[in-house]
Amino acid sequence: MAKENEQLSFTEEQPKADNSPVVCLGMTFKNEDERREYFRNELRKKLPELKKIEGFPIGEDEDIIALSDPPYYTACPNPWINDFIDEWEKEKVESGDIKEEYHRKPFASNVSEGKSHPVYMAHRYHTKVPHRAIMNYILHYTNPGDVIIDGFAGSGMTGLAGKLCGIKEEINKIGYNIENNIDIIDSEGYKFSSVGERKVILNDLSPMATHISKNINNFSEKSVQHLIEEVDIIIKDLEEEYGWVYETKHFSNEKEKSESGIINYTVWSETFLCPNCSNEIVYFDATVDFDKKEVSNEITCTNCGYNSNKKSLERAYEAEYDPLLNKVIQKVKLVPVFINYSIGKTRYFKRPDADDMATLNEVKRQLNTYWYPTNKMMDGEESSRNDKYGLTNVHHMMPDRNKLVLAAFLHKIKIRGMENLAKIILTASLPNLTWNYSWRMNGKGGFISGTLYIPSTPQENNALNQIKRKLNDYVKALGTVMNNYQDTVITTQSLTDLNIKANSVDYIFTDPPFGSNLMYSELNFIWESWLKVFTNNKTEAIINKTQSKKLFEYQSLLEKCFQNYYRVLKPGRWMTVEFSNSQSSVWNAIQEAIQKAGFIVANVSALDKKQGSFKAITTTVAVKQDLVISAYKPKKENVDKIIGQQNTVESTWTFTKQHMEQLPVFVGQKGEAHVITERTPRILFDRMVAYHVQNGLPVPISSAEFQEGISQRFPMRDGMAFLEDQVAEYDKKRTLVKEFSQLSLFVSDETSAIEWIRQQLLKKPQSRQDIHPNFMKEIQHIAKHELLPELDDLLNQNFLLYDGDEEVPNQIVAYLRRTYKDLRGLDPSDSRVVEKAKNRWYVPNPTKQADLEKLREKSLLREFNGYVEEMEGNKKKLRQFRTEAIRAGFKKAYSEKDFNKIVKVGERLPEKVIQEDDKLLMYYDNACIRLGI
Repeated sequence: MAKENEQLSFTEEQPKADNSPVVCLGMTFKNEDERREYFRNELRKKLPELKKIEGFPIGEDEDIIALSDPPYYTACPNPWINDFIDEWEKEKVESGDIKEEYHRKPFASNVSEGKSHPVYMAHRYHTKVPHRAIMNYILHYTNPGDVIIDGFAGSGMTGLAGKLCGIKEEINKIGYNIENNIDIIDSEGYKFSSVGERKVILNDLSPMATHISKNINNFSEKSVQHLIEEVDIIIKDLEEEYGWVYETKHFSNEKEKSESGIINYTVWSETFLCPNCSNEIVYFDATVDFDKKEVSNEITCTNCGYNSNKKSLERAYEAEYDPLLNKVIQKVKLVPVFINYSIGKTRYFKRPDADDMATLNEVKRQLNTYWYPTNKMMDGEESSRNDKYGLTNVHHMMPDRNKLVLAAFLHKIKIRGMENLAKIILTASLPNLTWNYSWRMNGKGGFISGTLYIPSTPQENNALNQIKRKLNDYVKALGTVMNNYQDTVITTQSLTDLNIKANSVDYIFTDPPFGSNLMYSELNFIWESWLKVFTNNKTEAIINKTQSKKLFEYQSLLEKCFQNYYRVLKPGRWMTVEFSNSQSSVWNAIQEAIQKAGFIVANVSALDKKQGSFKAITTTVAVKQDLVISAYKPKKENVDKIIGQQNTVESTWTFTKQHMEQLPVFVGQKGEAHVITERTPRILFDRMVAYHVQNGLPVPISSAEFQEGISQRFPMRDGMAFLEDQVAEYDKKRTLVKEFSQLSLFVSDETSAIEWIRQQLLKKPQSRQDIHPNFMKEIQHIAKHELLPELDDLLNQNFLLYDGDEEVPNQIVAYLRRTYKDLRGLDPSDSRVVEKAKNRWYVPNPTKQADLEKLREKSLLREFNGYVEEMEGNKKKLRQFRTEAIRAGFKKAYSEKDFNKIVKVGERLPEKVIQEDDKLLMYYDNACIRLGI
């Protein structure tokens, strides 16, 4: 056994520096070490000013500098970002990559990519969008050499995606063909992009996230080879010094003989107190049945036979002196119950014996040999969840053996000068070496992502094996994406305060925090304790009770983030926002933040990551797929033109025209066309209103006037509006498909109910009796507060009934001819056609729709005024109401600048209703701003 505090000695030579010349930001250095040292000294000088930037991490200056690899990666705000942007723009001009005027439609296809790629598996992080999925968006929206930013970068998958857009084999793997060695061809045979690396800026508030980003993105074949050689030496030395901690005796049938096996893992168990006899119950022994291969929910006391379950039992605690805290602590009692070990390739199982317990005691005695973090866990919903079990500090979250081995590993990589490279292996190993890792009967142990939950049967894995495994995983991952070294720029700061010049970025891909789904700074705390640099979570955009951040604070922080995104993005360029949350209030907060910043939403589609998180799988209302918002920054000339046209109807049509220029012309696949909802008059009107309201401009036109005007100004096809130069393309592609797919709708309010009816009637004009049974099934999930009109009222206010007095409308004729052979070729006025068409409801053309809209708007305003009168002298909340009436009333009050009325009515609505309805929230928030509330 190694003795306590024994000094390390190596017979191998110390690694030699790489003496290849390095050019960085126009300066030439002898090698990477000289480059790194020069910029670390420069970073040291700049730290006083950088500390004024929001999100500057918590840690000692020298620890921040040591973790950094400037100017490419800094564990604090990166002061060289604008220098890189200038250099990249020069390269773009010199290479001739700036050729034609930029124009892209939103990427409207759904993307599906799994999580099994080696890069995805190399280092755990809480959320990751697969890099191959991101490549689809980058290729669509950018050209080679373009500058991309991801301000919520997490583990840096956007950076990797940008690099791999320059590798033909990787582009082939996501389903695209390449012609002339550079042209990327879509499924229809058209060139839509070019092979070539994109330049990426990665930012995250968490030093842990940017640490992973750096080690996934900025590396070279030479540095990886150096890592392999050095870590192999360190592992051999670790095995020599600490291999004994994972040895266990194996007894053969001859009792006298024994040999050593290597422990793969040890299962520990919580202990409980029997309420009947006060005996200690070892949870594992009382519940695990290997013969039946099951774990029982029922716990039977092994002493008195009393039956109970875990929820009704008290945990057993033990007093233990903690020399690092210099005090006796009370912590939950965990006992080793089961060892899985190997001799050669054969695995065995055993109960811990006296020798195993002696080994654990010796490990405990040697725990102060090397440094490891002992700081208190931060206050938080997740990070404090184990305080009640006495596990209050970072070193309590890991078995003693694993602490000892990881501390030794960290010490050895430092003295060999490998800390900068090899810390990624340490942090990658950590999650599987804590008490959070659970033993499972099926042999597939793991942990619950997104939490710091400690199971009743934690599994202590062999840290030496884990370090080897993670080295192999990391090297395998990098081997699949080997490319240029040091071409991604990484910064650690808050997106609310971004030190990047305006109008300098070509594209944004971003994956913002999802409300209260994940507590990033808390979940990263153990990792960051080993790095000695911590997240400054003052501006962390989450919903968190401990941080006193509710939905309002979350949305306010997101607004600042998206304002920065808007500022740095070039006009006319795109932003893709990947988002997943089951709460509509959080979804609306994201949309509101995007639109308040000035972006215009052009499309929402789905991204299937093929694997839900724990919460997404178990929550009944969870979103199964992540949603992707495509939004653009309008061109300056359009913004100026709309401002110049305010208070005139022309601002409506200027916005609508420039918005339709950005929308896809045709969306379809496998012989089926899809409705482009953004082109429907109702959605176009909503977008126009939102743009005017969010930018403090008066809304110049009513819904009815818009419905009438759009049909007069723009060609209409299948209920969608197009520009003159777009309609020919749509017509050509429309003739090639047989079917027109319907949107998948969840009817929850009046708007979705109307859209559901519209879809049914577009597919088949039908009678009220035909519609009614299915309608009643669809409205079972209407919100409690929603006063939904009867089906008859919805039909009368939004659709037309053919009563036989006029010529049969074209929509009904087309349906009848498709469905009934005997009616084909007959004139629409033929009595047989008329008879078959009578009493069918159908979707009106835009002109008649405008007339219906006028009547409907009057009805809604009458209802809204009724609510206002009802509130006079009455302070009670409105319990049930027609949301569409509130929306119509808010719109009219806003156009009349009666902001008091909006706020007054808004205060009488349930807060949840305001937060979960994007239109009500928009009017209410902006009215509050106008009144200075």
